[in-house]
Amino acid sequence: MKYAFGVDIGGTTVKMGLLDYEGNIQESWEIPTRTEDNGENILPDIAASIKAKIEEKGLTKESIAGVGVGAPGAVDSNGIIFQAVNIGWGRKNLQEELENLVGLPVKAGNDANVAALGEAWKGGGRGHGDMLMVTLGTGVGGGIIIGGKIVNGVAGSGGEIGHIHLEDNETKRCGCGNKGCFEQYASATGIVLLASRILGETDKDSVLRRGQLSSKGIFDAAKAGDEVAIEITKKFGYYLGKGLATCATILNPEVIVIGGGVSKCGTVIFDLLKPSFDEFVFKGCRDTEFALAQLGNDAGICGAAKMVIGD
Repeated sequence: MKYAFGVDIGGTTVKMGLLDYEGNIQESWEIPTRTEDNGENILPDIAASIKAKIEEKGLTKESIAGVGVGAPGAVDSNGIIFQAVNIGWGRKNLQEELENLVGLPVKAGNDANVAALGEAWKGGGRGHGDMLMVTLGTGVGGGIIIGGKIVNGVAGSGGEIGHIHLEDNETKRCGCGNKGCFEQYASATGIVLLASRILGETDKDSVLRRGQLSSKGIFDAAKAGDEVAIEITKKFGYYLGKGLATCATILNPEVIVIGGGVSKCGTVIFDLLKPSFDEFVFKGCRDTEFALAQLGNDAGICGAAKMVIGD
């Protein structure tokens, strides 16, 4: 049987997996991400862990297609990462360095794009060749799959949909330095921003005035019938639908898969986004399907392994 290793580098831990060619996870584990000294220990630690697993399982190098890696930064088609601030890296030939350390073929990509490939292969986008993966977390991340392949872009920044401009009247700057970005309204932090503004504009009583605001608390309050919370979630849905309409008009994907912490509110998110999506999307793209991500934390290792397994 042939295998591949999938590696998902995060700021705290590195998730790792051994998968077969069918995408079945034979084993998964984590190691700490040692970010001290500009992250110089991260790749040697990954290589050592893979070598130990090969020895533990009694595998031959001939039975292993290689190692796929997702990293938190822009990664070009040659496996060069330009910067990964939260793990201390500057420009680095991630692919070449890890190949030299582990003695196996390596393919590298941006972590969001790699997770998208995982969802396309074994998760919410399974069976669809053209897919947009949207991650609604602290920010809004994206991964584009066309013809079953990741779209990296020339500098590895393909899929950075969180920085599509949506709002001309915004005064607060996004983390990228611009104003009015998609992720300022459709992320977990974005919905809290919307909530604080709407609460400041109305005198209506709301459970949200008691305690700290959170995206989960807002959705729970809306589900319970809180009028202000319902207004906030509708505003969130407006921006989410408008942003995704822009993406769909450009990409015309078969399916948009939504993951990340905010997606845990479930399929209600589709009801919230559909009115503005249908309003703004090009009519030829109105049949775009929506699905929830299914793989959770396994999406990165699945997609990473798929990069080296190929078609």
